[in-house]
Amino acid sequence: MWKRGKQGLHFENIATAKLRCSSYGGDHDTNKYKLNNVRVNGTPTRPAKTDKLRQNVGAATTLTLVGENGYITREKIRQNIPTKKQFVDPHRQGLMIEGGVGYRQTVVIRSYEVGPDKTATIDSILNLFQETALNHVWMSGLLGNGFGATHGMMRNNLIWVVSRMQLQVDHYPIWGEVLEIDTWVGASGKNGMRRDWLIRSQATGHIFARATSTWVMMNQHTRRLSKMPEEVRAEISPWFIEKQAIRDDIPEKIRKLDEATYCNSDLKPKRSDLDMNNHVNNVKYLKWMLETIPDQVLESHQLSEITLEYRRECGSSDIVQSLCEQDKDGFLGDGVKHSGDIGLLNGFSLASEIIGGNGILGSLDKMPIRYTHLLQAKGEPKNEEIVRGRTTWKRKLSTLPFTS
Repeated sequence: MWKRGKQGLHFENIATAKLRCSSYGGDHDTNKYKLNNVRVNGTPTRPAKTDKLRQNVGAATTLTLVGENGYITREKIRQNIPTKKQFVDPHRQGLMIEGGVGYRQTVVIRSYEVGPDKTATIDSILNLFQETALNHVWMSGLLGNGFGATHGMMRNNLIWVVSRMQLQVDHYPIWGEVLEIDTWVGASGKNGMRRDWLIRSQATGHIFARATSTWVMMNQHTRRLSKMPEEVRAEISPWFIEKQAIRDDIPEKIRKLDEATYCNSDLKPKRSDLDMNNHVNNVKYLKWMLETIPDQVLESHQLSEITLEYRRECGSSDIVQSLCEQDKDGFLGDGVKHSGDIGLLNGFSLASEIIGGNGILGSLDKMPIRYTHLLQAKGEPKNEEIVRGRTTWKRKLSTLPFTS
């Protein structure tokens, strides 16, 4: 809250201005705390000699910042973004790995990140991916004040946009579980960057999920894709690792849906759906897609794999339509397909493997279900594609029939 005093405007924040003094130790001298990122009249500067830091013990902390002219602009104090590479971040439970170029963060699954079954929702997992990626750039010392943009990108008015993402989930973490999330980056062609993630249990080391994504640069003013400037390449290429969480050298192309059985029309982005780049966040796209999945599938299956291909950004003025169709090409899961007859699975006759149990129909019931998705912006003369998607669903273990 801003208040006017004898020395001009000052900022008083009852809830957050305690500066986490306890994390600096009991003998921390608050007068030595430096506010290096204050903006005075819109220009970053070091605090003037007349700047003051006051702490009311047992009450709210008050920050009084006074410029040389006795006044400051109504702009909040910026976060202390590192200007040099950091190896440990105790506040975020993060540290550098992979020889100092990868990043690992420890997180706890919160109550608001789980669904009715007390396991983390898929959008919570994607949000954790996004957060750890940004924290990785934060600790690198390359972060400007953009949404993961480096200093070179800021000078060229560039932002990151995701072009493709693939996620595989073997097990969903439960409420209160402690996880380790690893992330790293690599090259993707001449003008792109790949970012991968691994989620594992801290207690057992078991890998729960893995993901890979491809990112390209967009001019934030023209909203057109851009080549990677050499100064940006020089910034990020030392961080590249030749390592992949998911090997998908020849990705299967997602077909375009011209018509679909399941449809959700007239979706309107809300203000809360926009991110710092002023477009709809990619996590929201997935939520729109999943709304079209039939209820009976959601009750008996869980999402095991997602592939998303982003075609264009979605703004606040777009009216979005979500289409969904179950694949009918005989998909059985794990890359196995058939065309009417029982085929081969890993070199063995599928029939010989499944007849001895619950029979063919019972085993086919256990096979994954796959859906193709399309988000498009409604308009004339034709609807424009926003995202193509594919989701694979495996039957929940708790609903599988018992077999001896």
